[in-house]
Amino acid sequence: MAVNEKAELFERMPIPRAVAKLTVPTILSSLVMVLYNLADTYFVGMLNDPVQNAAVTLAAPVLLAFNAVNNLFGVGTSSMMSRALGRKDYDTVQESSAFGFYCALLSGLLFSAACALFFTPLLALLGAEPATEAATGAYMRWTVLCGAAPAILNVVMAYMVRSEGASLHASIGTMSGCILNMLLDPVFILPWGLGMGAAGAGLATFLSNCAACGYFFVLLYVKRKNTFVCIDPRRFSFRGHIVLGVCGVGVPASIQNLLNVTGMTILNNFTAGYGADAVAAMGIAQKINMVPMQIALGFSQGIMPLVSYNYSSGNRKRMKDTVLFAMRLMLPVTLFVCICYYVGAGGIIRAFMEHDGIIAYGTRFLRAFCLEQPLLFLDFLAVGVFQALGMGKNALVFAIMRKIVLEIPAIFVFNALFPLYGLAYAQPFAELVLAVIALFMLKRIFDGKAGERRIT
Repeated sequence: MAVNEKAELFERMPIPRAVAKLTVPTILSSLVMVLYNLADTYFVGMLNDPVQNAAVTLAAPVLLAFNAVNNLFGVGTSSMMSRALGRKDYDTVQESSAFGFYCALLSGLLFSAACALFFTPLLALLGAEPATEAATGAYMRWTVLCGAAPAILNVVMAYMVRSEGASLHASIGTMSGCILNMLLDPVFILPWGLGMGAAGAGLATFLSNCAACGYFFVLLYVKRKNTFVCIDPRRFSFRGHIVLGVCGVGVPASIQNLLNVTGMTILNNFTAGYGADAVAAMGIAQKINMVPMQIALGFSQGIMPLVSYNYSSGNRKRMKDTVLFAMRLMLPVTLFVCICYYVGAGGIIRAFMEHDGIIAYGTRFLRAFCLEQPLLFLDFLAVGVFQALGMGKNALVFAIMRKIVLEIPAIFVFNALFPLYGLAYAQPFAELVLAVIALFMLKRIFDGKAGERRIT
């Protein structure tokens, strides 16, 4: 994308068109990612073996931990790049992208090595019991021990490509891997194919992430004269303003995901005490709930380059109008989804597994989880604005509030008051409190009263 095309998108294109251009590919990519996550659950569920399904659920916190690295070098780098583009500082764009890429690669390799070294205690920490330990370990050998680096790199490269407005290419790269994963899942998982069960789901995920990385490497080579995204090792730089600019936004985003992993691990450990059926049902309900959640997240991430660019270029009105347009569009959508999920929870769970116990548990879990959908969008939007503007401290405060102050204590309290079923209400409670704070903080930003030291 040439410089004048970027200026047209970020500076002059009507906001609805610009938002659509940036968010539609991102949302489609997010939906495909959710579908591929659901594909693991769906095809493993076809085995009608709660142990295999529980294995995928128990391993989820480790896969979610990848997002800590994704956000550190994906969100941090893309925010830095978009703000530099707004200032027309193209050297910083290239240096920050090279920094983000090589740090993500090294982090992925170190992640795999650390998990391999402490594999047995890690399984115990995740809540794997003798009945589920073998299946969980088999799934994680492919997705974590072999697959951490490609899983992290393809997401980080998508963030970098999206930062300069090329949302379509970013989404094609992500979706190509997801679609391949969905095609491979039944072949590797089901008895008529390789019959590998949960391990087959892990192998399909590993191969699909490698394919997605391949797409981005080819894309960057083909567009090397027409993009500011740079993975040339000669542009890698540890200069202070590069490290501070990326990490100032990326570290709070990374901590947020680590806290999400902590919360999910605690939730899974509580749920494991009620048996494999409860764990499988919780996992199915969580993944179904991720569909609208990823739409909301994809939308908030999609508008980040537009918000970053206009904030850095001094066009605060266009930045504010973008955020308000997003709220007017997405709040009714998320409310509608909430109603549909609540009414149709039983039938939705049944589509994934014909098991009476899991359907009974999952129906009640999904009805609790879906209540958070409109609230989640407000919270994602606020955090996205904080990250886009370089307000890393605000994003960190939100992360601490969400998990440490609200959700994790609520898990203990709600489970004591309403055993098992109370667990599913902890997150909606946390999101309700945060939504109120989000509206207050966004108003302060619009009024110019946020008072946060921003990182250039």
